[in-house]
Amino acid sequence: MTPLRHFLIPLATLYTLSSLSSLSSSNETSVSSIYDVLSVHGLPMGLLPKGVNNFSLDNSGKFEVHLDRACIAKFENELQYDRNVSGTIRYGQIDELTGISAQDLFLWFPVKEIRVDIPSSGLIYFDVGVVSKQFSLSSFETPRDCLAVPSPGPDHRGGKQIVEAVSKILSGKLRYGLDQDNVARTTL
Repeated sequence: MTPLRHFLIPLATLYTLSSLSSLSSSNETSVSSIYDVLSVHGLPMGLLPKGVNNFSLDNSGKFEVHLDRACIAKFENELQYDRNVSGTIRYGQIDELTGISAQDLFLWFPVKEIRVDIPSSGLIYFDVGVVSKQFSLSSFETPRDCLAVPSPGPDHRGGKQIVEAVSKILSGKLRYGLDQDNVARTTL
């Protein structure tokens, strides 16, 4: 009986390990592309353009996407994608976003967050730091072709510089106002 026991324990261990291995590989294959990741998280697949080379996603939701090249996709407005796009994905939103800019009034604004609050509303929101813009969710159902970014001219991406300058000025005024408020309180 003892020789049989020595044979069955390793056999059972081997079977358990192979079962766990096949289970983990089936989970990996169920999310085979970044477009699947977006869909599983309640976001439209068209948030990223065609041309994704590869992507990485960790357990905390941090992801990085690598495109063939920096490019522009046309929706209601234009979106510009850097070669590398990264952020943190949660159900219905992407925050800590880098690598995507939205054009509005001939200026480019870096997109900081994308969210779908209520899927049935048919709206998706892009937070560009200064304002939040809403778009039709249906515009982002499928990945778009992405055109090469024109070579930068003297005013290219000037909107980003303007937005950053305005944000610094506004945060400085807010900080100044709070400091004045604190001075008034301490003198009373």
